[in-house]
Amino acid sequence: MDALLTRGVGKLIPRELAEAKIASGKKMRVYLGIDPTGAKLHLGHAVPLRKLKAFADAGHHVIFLVGSFTAMIGDPSGRDDQRQSLTRKQVEENFQTYKDQASKILDFSKIEIRYNHEWLQKLTQEELLKIASYFTKQQMDQRDMFERREREGNPIHLQEMLYPLYVGYDSVILDVDCELGGTDQEFNMLAGRTLQKAFKKREKFILTTPLIEGTDGRKMSKTYNNCIYLTDEPNDMYGKLMSLKDTLMKTYFECCTDVPVHQYQEVLKGNLRDAKAHLAHEIVTLYHGKAAADNAKKEFENVFQKRDLPADVPEVKVKKGSLLIDVVVEQGLVSSKSEARRLVSQKGIHMNDRVVDSTETKAEKGIVKIGKRKFLKIL
Repeated sequence: MDALLTRGVGKLIPRELAEAKIASGKKMRVYLGIDPTGAKLHLGHAVPLRKLKAFADAGHHVIFLVGSFTAMIGDPSGRDDQRQSLTRKQVEENFQTYKDQASKILDFSKIEIRYNHEWLQKLTQEELLKIASYFTKQQMDQRDMFERREREGNPIHLQEMLYPLYVGYDSVILDVDCELGGTDQEFNMLAGRTLQKAFKKREKFILTTPLIEGTDGRKMSKTYNNCIYLTDEPNDMYGKLMSLKDTLMKTYFECCTDVPVHQYQEVLKGNLRDAKAHLAHEIVTLYHGKAAADNAKKEFENVFQKRDLPADVPEVKVKKGSLLIDVVVEQGLVSSKSEARRLVSQKGIHMNDRVVDSTETKAEKGIVKIGKRKFLKIL
């Protein structure tokens, strides 16, 4: 039970309340709220999902809240500009994709799913004014992204200031003992704690989970192209994990695996390459199974240690004179021509072991290598 409040945890606010509720042995109401603003989940998203699963496994009543109303406002957390608002249809479509991926972690048959449009779209002006009366402009000004925007002369929209009030009211309706969320959600979760007290509900504690870094050491983000997605193919996921910075391994073991603490501490005392292989195998196993992880490990060793080609290199015939960047885009090895041009400028494409240094390079028979893990055989 202690691991619920220690492993993969950023903050407990207030810690004394969290420890007392856990020590009581009583079944708690615990929730995680998500705004389904994107279609793909990465390991960073998985961290709070895994913590929610831990509470469910411990026998607590777990609620998965879909921000079907708040996603249409846009969470300002961590944003230097206004987040794009979504339509209800977009929210519903995104959640279906989100749920399919989150099912790799959560057993939704054992979890209560709620949608916050059920109560937020019914709020009267009088009720909203009452909620707003518990907060001040000075409190909102304390949000770091608002301070930064004001300093830089960027706009802060009133609907963004209302966002914490709406998600805070979720806590009132759900009447929970604990709310989970990333460290970037602390302000929003504290708003819920304030409102639960104001509306004479039970007192909740908040538990924040760390925001993990991506493969390059920066915040995991699609913008930085450094994400490890839950939908990545096993070989690709394994390869990305093997490219992690050594300093990130402890965090990944703690937040992204079920390896006991004493075990991964011993692993990290040994050879770091072996430790990273252990980490990669554990994570691929979680999302694709042991057989896929074993195959990904073998494939990685063949390609990057023995310098062999992968066993499943795709093959294609091309017309004479075809541009190489057109071929790799058509074959789905890169997402767009602009991405292909960027890779060429960064010397990230090789043809027959030669660096491709021009976007006008013609495709020729042989092996094309894109980045570290993608290959194409031109016939």
